[in-house]
Amino acid sequence: MHVLIINGSPRVKKYSNTDKILERFTGGLCEEGSGEGNTFEQYEISDKGQWDTIREEYYRNSNIIIALPLFVECIPGLLMEFLESLKVREDNAAIAYILQSGFAEGVQLRCGETYLEELTKRLGCEYRGTLVKGSNFGIRLTEGKARDKITAPYEEMGREFSKTGNFFSDKCRAFTGPEVFPAFVRFLLGIMFKTAGRKSFDKAAKSWGCTLPLDYRPYD
Repeated sequence: MHVLIINGSPRVKKYSNTDKILERFTGGLCEEGSGEGNTFEQYEISDKGQWDTIREEYYRNSNIIIALPLFVECIPGLLMEFLESLKVREDNAAIAYILQSGFAEGVQLRCGETYLEELTKRLGCEYRGTLVKGSNFGIRLTEGKARDKITAPYEEMGREFSKTGNFFSDKCRAFTGPEVFPAFVRFLLGIMFKTAGRKSFDKAAKSWGCTLPLDYRPYD
């Protein structure tokens, strides 16, 4: 099986959490024993210089995975701009999605998942499911074992896709994790984000050159 993979993150490859996820996913996809002769090619939406090539490969390939982060505003605007340039297909092409986010609960990503299913129909393709997973915010802020703990499970999902060609299996559904946290967990997380989490965010912001408080509201 050959798969065209499109990284729909607007971040350049070096800073893309989605790219780090794809590194592990494709490792499982092409792992010896996970499927005979599995291959893939990957392109980055963040590089507009690749867009003509991505379109050509999109029309040429029948097995497609689009991986993307879910932002507060739903899917990235840059990916939307690219998708709007595509023509409706009339062949047997199929699209599956890897939808990742910093939001931890599965319910936070369901609206995006529903949108992607409808989008696939409008593109004239068969929908092969969406692999949904949150709690990925810290990927590019960590290294070594800390990063591996977040990204390594995607290798198994690569092996699973190799077997089924879709994300409909029970393993893929379970991979999402909790749909909604229990009330006491939400309470504890609220306290954590106001204390240790806040300090962590402040530290990260300063490392990126931010000089104003994160709650600065100049237009209030």
